[in-house]
Amino acid sequence: MFDILQLISGKKKLTQGGWHSFNAVCCHYRGHTPDRRGRGGIKFANADNWSYHCFNCGFKCGFTLGKSITKNTRQLLSYLGLDKEQIDRYSFESLQHKDLLDFVKIKKEKKKVKFKEMPLPEAELIDIDNKNHEIFIQYLNNRKVSIKDYPFMCTPDEEGRQANRIIIPFTYENKIVGHTSRYLDDRKPKFISEQQSGYLFGVDLQKPEWQVCIVTEGIFDALSINGCALTTNAISDEQAEILKGLNKKIIVVPDQDKSGMDVINRALDLGFYISIPEWDDGTKDVNDAVIKYGKLPTLLSILQSATNSKIKTEIKRKQLDKRLQH
Repeated sequence: MFDILQLISGKKKLTQGGWHSFNAVCCHYRGHTPDRRGRGGIKFANADNWSYHCFNCGFKCGFTLGKSITKNTRQLLSYLGLDKEQIDRYSFESLQHKDLLDFVKIKKEKKKVKFKEMPLPEAELIDIDNKNHEIFIQYLNNRKVSIKDYPFMCTPDEEGRQANRIIIPFTYENKIVGHTSRYLDDRKPKFISEQQSGYLFGVDLQKPEWQVCIVTEGIFDALSINGCALTTNAISDEQAEILKGLNKKIIVVPDQDKSGMDVINRALDLGFYISIPEWDDGTKDVNDAVIKYGKLPTLLSILQSATNSKIKTEIKRKQLDKRLQH
């Protein structure tokens, strides 16, 4: 097959968003002012498949191995100097890969994500009428999370490392598959977890009638808005499969710090939405926002800021980077 970047002459620059940018080749053919500002871009989905977008005149096209070359892609290739015979040959070669690619897809049938059941440590369900639980109830109240929202547990009679902790069970398909302990004193780490690879917190909290699932990094972020939590700043393949299986609009809300930005490209590549609301300085994550603004205003700010546009997300990211530097 052909190497699209080799066909494009002149300087090319790889951006943080994964675009190979260059002076667009399509503009003057389409009656627009020739591009001199590097507004053309190629982005690869993998080694064979790519998309072309001109941010000057708006021309778009792409190539997918196993499919014939489309009308717009034929135009682009002709702009790059290929004649009809060459383009027809490449289109034919692409179609020859179809049966092989279909076979590979069949061989790679997706297995359902499963987790084994795990026991919980000995602990008590947090009870509002139990005076020994007051410190744990107060902590949850401060985080704007109700004990009615989740089966929180605690160990009020423990000593040493197991004292002063809230235990949050991990469930999947209504089975216990792990847990995390949040320690309320100054010991570090604050969280110690028994967590299986690929686990996504909060799936069992999602209701069938809900059209949106909000995905956060932290567990208390998710609990404060009935969302799901990655428990890290990355999306694993297993977590991606679980989220896609929900058949909802997925909105990922990264923490508003430097490490939180790592999840953005991965989420967009998966077809998810990104939301970076314009919260006040010092409001780093969803739970901070719920504490400061309340649950409903926080949800509205997330929904209003949600986008799957890579350009809009990049602008938001740059604005946040500037704020973080001050």
